[in-house]
Amino acid sequence: MKRAMYTDKAASFTDYYEFTMAQGYFLSGLAQKTASFDYFFRKVPYEGSFVIFAGLATLLDTLVEYRFTDDELRYLERQDFDRRFIEYLASFRFAGSIASVLEGEVIFPRAPVLRVEGNLVETQLIETLLLNILNFQSLIATKAARIRLAAGPDATLLDFGLRRSQGLGGLHATRAACIGGFDGTSNVLSAQDYGLVAGGTMGHSWVQSFESELEAFRTYAAHFPDNTTLLVDTYDTLLCGLPNAITVAKELQAKGHRLQAIRLDSGDLAYLSKKARAMLDTAGLRQVKIVASNQLDEHVINSLIAQQAEIDIYGVGTRLVTGAPDAALDGVYKLSSVDGRPRLKVSDNLEKITLPGIKAVRRYLNPDGTFHGDAVGLEANDPFERIHDPLFPARQTSLETMSGSTLLHSVMDRGDISVDPATTSQSAAYSRQRLQLLSDECKRCANPHIYKVGITPTLLSLRDELIEASKTSCRH
Repeated sequence: MKRAMYTDKAASFTDYYEFTMAQGYFLSGLAQKTASFDYFFRKVPYEGSFVIFAGLATLLDTLVEYRFTDDELRYLERQDFDRRFIEYLASFRFAGSIASVLEGEVIFPRAPVLRVEGNLVETQLIETLLLNILNFQSLIATKAARIRLAAGPDATLLDFGLRRSQGLGGLHATRAACIGGFDGTSNVLSAQDYGLVAGGTMGHSWVQSFESELEAFRTYAAHFPDNTTLLVDTYDTLLCGLPNAITVAKELQAKGHRLQAIRLDSGDLAYLSKKARAMLDTAGLRQVKIVASNQLDEHVINSLIAQQAEIDIYGVGTRLVTGAPDAALDGVYKLSSVDGRPRLKVSDNLEKITLPGIKAVRRYLNPDGTFHGDAVGLEANDPFERIHDPLFPARQTSLETMSGSTLLHSVMDRGDISVDPATTSQSAAYSRQRLQLLSDECKRCANPHIYKVGITPTLLSLRDELIEASKTSCRH
């Protein structure tokens, strides 16, 4: 089952100015002009070097159902939009085409990772929806990937963040977290909708509801003898929580069952985990795992590992699903051509000058198969022989002896999904595979190496020509 989460009013999930521009195109007779828009980002979050692309399946599912309800049309009429435009929207369907990197791909600044082509109205109307979906899910998937890199491949990572997420964004946050490297979630609805592993332990309220902690543990274990994790910090972790958990574990063993884990949710997690491991091992309970939670992120996990904490499972909540400390990915959606003629946005800030035309993106590999760099060029008749740094064009790299492959693939053709959509688990597996091909220097949590992204001489020349032409056209 798939959940778009945009209810039956996806067309209204947008900014007001998308409607004013769309109506302007329509009334000016420009609605059927063809256009292409690129989605890309400029700044990597978390002071890192990469982003994990997520949200594509959600976007495609939503666009297939994109239409205006009677309620939406009546609302637009009350906003004094032109009746002719509203009648046009009554039968509107998104019929554009989309080329994109695969969901779970490792992506980098300034390289287009998705292109939308269609008429001016349809390509304009979906801008806000597209940015909302891709920016948020890619941010959370990237945070999850950083946490996975910190925890290592053998640790279990669980999303505990639904109660701290921004409203219904928690549903997509869980999906993105699993694409980024998490193993499961406490979020039942997302687990159900996206085929994820659901799980959890108990709350402190369960323990507090009984006359004693031992009674609370015994009762829980009696109901879930093969799936019991005991929260041991309600009163005193070492003096009563662990001893009571060991007692219950022994009782379960005597009945042919096994305590799965104990959970630490407060205090000095490194110290307590080492003490807990020693107590469990002394009691012959080496198989019992230790879960840790409480304001975890990649930096805290790095610190715990450096302290040789004995933690098998990390439950990560607030800092995962909110993307802390970065509030958003700065992905943008920029016009690159109209009726086949290249367009660009000019700025005094070179970083904000866009790349014109319909483009191809190719990834080049080192001899050992790891990622070397990405090249952006024109899709038609561009030899991809070398690339230039778009901000410092004198810096260039030859591609003639390197192998490369295209990153943008058709995923929607004239409004119909043109690929077999990957499941969330498939996108997660692809992301893990691709991230392994990124150098360790680029994956450092702090001060990472900057990955190479360049543009071809053909594209560089076109960009510079249009910049010069804009100086003339703006004076007329």
